[in-house]
Amino acid sequence: MPPKTSETSSLPPHKIIGVGVIWNEREQILIDRRRQEGAMGGLWEFPGGKIEPGETVEECIQREIYEELGIGIEVKDHLITIDHTYTHLRVTLTVHHCRLLSGIPQPLECDEIRWVSLDDLEKFTFPQANSQIIAALKQELGARG
Repeated sequence: MPPKTSETSSLPPHKIIGVGVIWNEREQILIDRRRQEGAMGGLWEFPGGKIEPGETVEECIQREIYEELGIGIEVKDHLITIDHTYTHLRVTLTVHHCRLLSGIPQPLECDEIRWVSLDDLEKFTFPQANSQIIAALKQELGARG
């Protein structure tokens, strides 16, 4: 017997996404600009992607970052989980701090990449759900002193 679901076809599709806030040794964060032709094209984002069946969030973040940017990372502490509904899509973003381990980031699946300071994040235009990530980062780092 199939499991009961409360979802109907009128709801937008739901994607569960692992997201990495990647730090370098200079306390800068890696962001990338989405390709113009896709959904939310041209906006900046924290890199990550959809979790595949049988994959942990940490494995997803490592795989996606390697595929998108060609770098090796260590996935560290969980920062925040965000549920957000756009008109065309529902997303659950599971966000972890990450540390660059190896390689030089390359824009393999995006238009551009940048290392930026936490204070400079507000100069870039992100998808709506990402504003909660930035707020969580500022709150967490503010609490550290």
